[in-house]
Amino acid sequence: MLIQNAVRSTTMRVAAVVGLPAMFALASPAAAHPHVWVAVETTVDYDKGTVASFSHRWTFDELYTTMAIQGLDANNDGKLDRTELAELAQVNMDGLKEFDYFTFAKLGGQSLKLAPPRDYWLEHKDGVLTLNFVLPLSQPVLADADGLSFAVTDPSYFIAFDFVKEQPIRLSAGAPAGCQANIVEADVDKEQLTRLGQAFQRELGGAAMGSVGTSKSIALNCPKS
Repeated sequence: MLIQNAVRSTTMRVAAVVGLPAMFALASPAAAHPHVWVAVETTVDYDKGTVASFSHRWTFDELYTTMAIQGLDANNDGKLDRTELAELAQVNMDGLKEFDYFTFAKLGGQSLKLAPPRDYWLEHKDGVLTLNFVLPLSQPVLADADGLSFAVTDPSYFIAFDFVKEQPIRLSAGAPAGCQANIVEADVDKEQLTRLGQAFQRELGGAAMGSVGTSKSIALNCPKS
């Protein structure tokens, strides 16, 4: 029991220092239940008749927040500003890269490539951390294209992503008239699942974690122009 408590204490300290990616590296490969909970809000960014990017807002649970912010209040004023959270935001974005930022966009049966994220920052409010970032598509897709969708999900179920109940998806001001976003059951590409499983295997040093639980995707539909 003492050894288990020591390991748990070390895990919490390391995770607090280096952020979300450390949670992956320190997790047990056999664990198939969530360790981090994230409430998701996403704005679909339209530009000149195309879907150009996704503006994510991820709010983490209180336990992860408590671990992650330890020692970050540099001026000891009891508050955390963007500057104090900037390094943690960078570490998280660097770590999320290998996992495709847990964002899977598809056009019909084809997976869409993503460009590097931009405008990312963390905020601490009401006792929880929220990660904000914009994730562009490598190539914008026509808004009225058939079969356009995206999902925010962790195939390993290490992180439990769930859309907020009120206004989980917003369409930017540039969306053509009549566009809609509908939540449906996710259909994440099998090749992506395999690749992500291999990524987790490298991180965890054990067996790849399988897909557990359910997830949802967002179907984007616009009238034909």
